[in-house]
Amino acid sequence: MSNETTPEEAAPGQDLESLRNPQPLYKMMRDLAPVVHMERGNMGSTIVAKHEDVLTVLRTPEIFSSNAEAVKIGQIRPLIPLQIDPPDHAKYRKLLDPLFAPKRIAGLEERTRLLVNGFIDEVIDAKKANFHLSVAEPLPSMVFLELLGLPVSRAKEFIALKDGIIRPVASDEAGRLVKVNEVGAKIYAVLSEVVEARILEPKNDFISSFLTSEVDGERLTPDEVIDICYLFFLAGLDTVTASLDCFIAYLAQNEDKRQSLIARPELIPAAIEELLRWESPVTGVARIAIQDTELSGCPIKKGTLVAPILGSANTDESFWERANEVDFERETNKHLAFGGGVHRCLGSHLARMELRVTLEEWHRRIPNYQLANGIALRYSQGLRQVENLELVW
Repeated sequence: MSNETTPEEAAPGQDLESLRNPQPLYKMMRDLAPVVHMERGNMGSTIVAKHEDVLTVLRTPEIFSSNAEAVKIGQIRPLIPLQIDPPDHAKYRKLLDPLFAPKRIAGLEERTRLLVNGFIDEVIDAKKANFHLSVAEPLPSMVFLELLGLPVSRAKEFIALKDGIIRPVASDEAGRLVKVNEVGAKIYAVLSEVVEARILEPKNDFISSFLTSEVDGERLTPDEVIDICYLFFLAGLDTVTASLDCFIAYLAQNEDKRQSLIARPELIPAAIEELLRWESPVTGVARIAIQDTELSGCPIKKGTLVAPILGSANTDESFWERANEVDFERETNKHLAFGGGVHRCLGSHLARMELRVTLEEWHRRIPNYQLANGIALRYSQGLRQVENLELVW
């Protein structure tokens, strides 16, 4: 689960092949234009491809802010904690980090394993399935809706709302903003309804706990709870889905790597880290320059949207040894798939658990799978979901 959303310009000019295999495009960007400014709107945007520069953007929020101007995704107030910069950011992370601590996430593993096996039960005898629709999409939605306290019975409705923010159908930026604002209003209505219900009747879920939480001695307001949940709603229903799609698509096409996990399941945690690096399901994030600055000699004016490309940083030969080799036994793997700096993904422990449990159970029960004949995988831009992930076994 990532707290970030990806700007549309994070992958400029990509065709279908480069969406499937973006690493060559990333290399071309690093070699030819590691920092490139593109005209768009009043200030345009700057795309950043080198690991060193990406890390600088992520680690200096005093220059490259994550405020509400960086990404407009239907919000009416800054989303907490993503669009709150230091020093106030630390107050909210102090409240939220314990909710996603490893010990607490471990308590969700049994339920997650039951869910995964339930989805497998529904498809295993058919000897085929669309993995995206059968597992990758419903699993994180079920886990997170239960955790947050939203009704699981409305999962399909919520997934459609999430897609309306992250993948709006629009011909231009003005049309996109209109659509995401319309969908955003619907999400606020859903969250307001649940928050009001929990005020009257608390339950054992995140929303109820937020309503009794304090920051600097003051109780969170209902609006602050909604602003936290709006971000969680988008992050919790999408990025683990994209990661599962990317991982299974890769393993379906690379039998030697898949067989290594079947023979040695203990490799799965390291394989997850390496596939996060190589696939980078969240290709990039967005920041806004709040002062004049420069990167690699390229001037960046105050007010410019800056898009650090995580996928490019994760395959940068100047930082990684054997950058273009997928190695499930890589000794150190300091990838940026979960971002970096103060806004590093809040839900990374939850995401890792969901990914690990799914890979463990899927490969235990359906070890020998492959893409269905004639399938040309279609990856979405920005967040790399694969909706036509048709498998046979």
